Amino acid sequence: MILDKLKKKEKEASEDTPKKKKSVAREWLDALVFAVIAASFVRWLIFTPYTIPTSSMEKSLLVGDFLIVSKLHYGPKTPKTPLQMPLTSNYIWGTKIPSYLTWIQLPVFRLPGFSEVKNNDVVVFHYPGELQFPSDQRTPYIKRCIGIPGDSLKIDGKVIYINNKPFPVPPDMQTSFLIETKGPVKDRVFFSHDITDFYKTRNGYLVQTDYETAEKLKSMSFITKVTEEKYNAGQSEPEVFPESSRYPWNRDFFGSVAIPGRGDKITINEETLPIYDDVILSYEGNEDAEITDGKLYIDGQEVTEYTFKLDYYFMMGDNRHNSLDSRYWGFVPSDHIIGKAVFTWWSVDKNESWINVADKIRWHKIFRAIN
Repeated sequence: MILDKLKKKEKEASEDTPKKKKSVAREWLDALVFAVIAASFVRWLIFTPYTIPTSSMEKSLLVGDFLIVSKLHYGPKTPKTPLQMPLTSNYIWGTKIPSYLTWIQLPVFRLPGFSEVKNNDVVVFHYPGELQFPSDQRTPYIKRCIGIPGDSLKIDGKVIYINNKPFPVPPDMQTSFLIETKGPVKDRVFFSHDITDFYKTRNGYLVQTDYETAEKLKSMSFITKVTEEKYNAGQSEPEVFPESSRYPWNRDFFGSVAIPGRGDKITINEETLPIYDDVILSYEGNEDAEITDGKLYIDGQEVTEYTFKLDYYFMMGDNRHNSLDSRYWGFVPSDHIIGKAVFTWWSVDKNESWINVADKIRWHKIFRAIN
């Protein structure tokens, strides 16, 4: 009886004692932690923002476009380097300090998506050439997917053929034109014709624009000549993939080349090795692979046939003559794919001042779907 009475009094006392209220600082901290966790989860699983840094996709996408990239289309990937500061990319904001630790590196798995990467998709992916970084910490690029696993690709005089059929030309595709002028031309003349990608040359200017605008330039009194810049068949461009004398390709005449897919088998010889050696050595997870005297060795054994473990893609920018893409660094592995660019949510023109807000903000591009 006495024990029961003591327990009753303790219960009544505890009920009468008011709970200690959280401080304002503690409430803000809790809210901040929750927001960071929620935002990190959304960026990993659903979508991530992306900003167009270069002109390689003009005029389809412009420098200053802010995009939403869907992770759900192709399926989100599990992180390879999980020890990373939340809401950062490769580096801590405003520094060159890596935002991640390589103490733990995990196998990469992709969760199911509701779509596969298709020809003509605008795709964001990790640049495969940065082998010094883990695959999920490489610089994000954005290009148009031209070829998918199993496709045969050839570029003949700037015309792309996929499986011997012409590939659709983006409506705003640009190429290079050499413009000879009677004298210097003010930047505003180019801007007035929606030309933002131009450089001074000895006799005039090198501009990136479409064929219709190039025709308009020909009629201007201070322009003496407009010539489309192009390469010839058989003219080797040294930086073009696969950088082999056996394949004298350039940005306008390229291939034919087969895009490998998981399960595809090739014979290893002097014709196939220059095209697929980077894939086999760098992206397929072969720990002990090397090429010696034109032969492929894996785990010390010569390999005469090779079966690919991943799917690969061929990416190109819509600004065809001013884009570093698969024509220069080869195939993009499937585990480098981040997501599909679905719409622009904001866009600003770097060449305009904020004083003139009406022209600084590209109103027509806000919440516009990407095709």
